[in-house]
Amino acid sequence: MSCYDPPESADIIFIPGGSYPELPEYAARLYKEGYAPLVLPSGRFSVKHGAFLGSGTKKELYGDPYQTEFEFMKDVLTRNGVPSDAILKEDQSQYTQQNAFFSRAVTDRNGLTIKKAIIVCKAFHARRCLTYWQLAYPETDFCVCPVSPDGITKENWFQTEKGVDRVLGELARCGNQMTADIKAYLFSSEVNRH
Repeated sequence: MSCYDPPESADIIFIPGGSYPELPEYAARLYKEGYAPLVLPSGRFSVKHGAFLGSGTKKELYGDPYQTEFEFMKDVLTRNGVPSDAILKEDQSQYTQQNAFFSRAVTDRNGLTIKKAIIVCKAFHARRCLTYWQLAYPETDFCVCPVSPDGITKENWFQTEKGVDRVLGELARCGNQMTADIKAYLFSSEVNRH
């Protein structure tokens, strides 16, 4: 799959950690439209901040004091019609790689086989999300359905300083972080653990 897919029926919807309510709102819409029976938001808080700083947008709707990204996203999901029993919990991860692999631990503990999954993430974060989830779930087919809560899209990212900084910063992280992670995964003795 690419990093921009139309939604398809799946076993679960994954949401990497973050502070934008647009991600869980979109995941809730996909859930209510019947695309997947489960949603797994992931995240404690950003490793660079050391705490959850609150909703990045729509503070008038989601201004409660949340302790974790998971708690925040679960609230957004339930307020938008997703029942609590359809939301799985991962509230320890602090960066994208952990979001994916800790989500795998959650689905494994629940005895779930994930053949098809949707990832709802920010548009500029889609490639890194997809790669980490593919490493965590090598047997799974993914559909990436990104949103652009900050207005940065594949069509306009190069038109503003903020867009250039975000996209090229993400590109640098893909090279810097993922090279070592992919090599460690591919060449470790645990590669066949799933």
